[in-house]
Amino acid sequence: MSERLKDQAWLTASSTRAVIAALEAKGLARFVGGAVRNAVMGLPVDDVDIATSLTPEQVIQALTAAGLKHVPTGLAHGTVTAISGRTPFEITTLRRDVSTDGRNATVAYTGDWHEDAQRRDFRLNALYADPDGAIFDPTGEGLADARAGRIVFVGDAEARIREDYLRILRLFRFHAWYGKGEADAAALAACAALKDGMARLSAERVNKELMKLLAAPDPIDAVRLMQTTGVLGQILPQARALARFEAMVAIDADPLLRLAALIDGEPLTVAERLRLSNAQRDRLAAAFGAKPALDAAMGERAARAALYEAGWQAFADRLKLLQAAGGAAAGPLLGKLEGWTRPVLPVSGKDVLVLGVDPGPKVSEILRALEAWWIESDFPEDREAALAELRRHAD
Repeated sequence: MSERLKDQAWLTASSTRAVIAALEAKGLARFVGGAVRNAVMGLPVDDVDIATSLTPEQVIQALTAAGLKHVPTGLAHGTVTAISGRTPFEITTLRRDVSTDGRNATVAYTGDWHEDAQRRDFRLNALYADPDGAIFDPTGEGLADARAGRIVFVGDAEARIREDYLRILRLFRFHAWYGKGEADAAALAACAALKDGMARLSAERVNKELMKLLAAPDPIDAVRLMQTTGVLGQILPQARALARFEAMVAIDADPLLRLAALIDGEPLTVAERLRLSNAQRDRLAAAFGAKPALDAAMGERAARAALYEAGWQAFADRLKLLQAAGGAAAGPLLGKLEGWTRPVLPVSGKDVLVLGVDPGPKVSEILRALEAWWIESDFPEDREAALAELRRHAD
């Protein structure tokens, strides 16, 4: 008797049952991949994927007949997304690879569940479950791997990687999130041997995998393995500050800040290499800024002045990077400043003009001098005092 998934709300949800009923009316369908894996491991399930013996055209017909919406998200690879109860379900026809260039595969449909399992990356991802929750484990090892936290390629590790070099990064990401104990030696050896193949991956895909890895609760072991296999240097030569990165893991869970801790300067080069968004690029650059000078042990008055100049995000990021490098803990100072709102200078250019100063560079010069006084004075709200100081600078 096969084992069954238990106490899974997603399995019995009306939205799920509607999709399964539509597919089962025309053919066979099983849950596959992450939902089954996470259910076995006792982890939350975010996305529910389904494998089916139906072709994409038959899937569309079945969903239409059941009154369910669908989106042709990947017809070239046999994937249709069903929308049921506002929840998306990715439905993919059983398939096998005909050819691959190391990233994109040409597939052929099949009715063989074992054949479909053989083209998946890791054994714990090649788990299926019937509509009633009965687990189907074609590789014979996926269920044991999921329970033990083993990330092992389906079949030959090098063959799986040559089909798609992104699987190298996926190995380390899955180890960071689901792995327990020692990593699979054969998998690591294959990654080390074939790491040069990652050069054909797009920066966007590398970025996505790396950020997911860095967001894991504890990615330290995975990053260490990436370094020892040469994978880390292959995708990011600037990733040289391992000790600071490891310290940052205990300080903050933000993947971008962990990335900042991992790299040895060169934030703009890293941003370009990983095709970070403009917002991510700017944040990364600001985290490596030299001014204003910061120290978590500084007084609150000096800290407010620095926070006013740097902005909250850069101020917090830089203090945490300093802590990760061996400096004072950032938390106490950040806690004291929490809720402090960057104030607005109580006078403006109009006030300068009222004093008879001609429009032009002189106005900005006076305002900059006044702002320096205002910051040094710890941001007084007294407009009259500010106007008095303004008159002194305008004379």
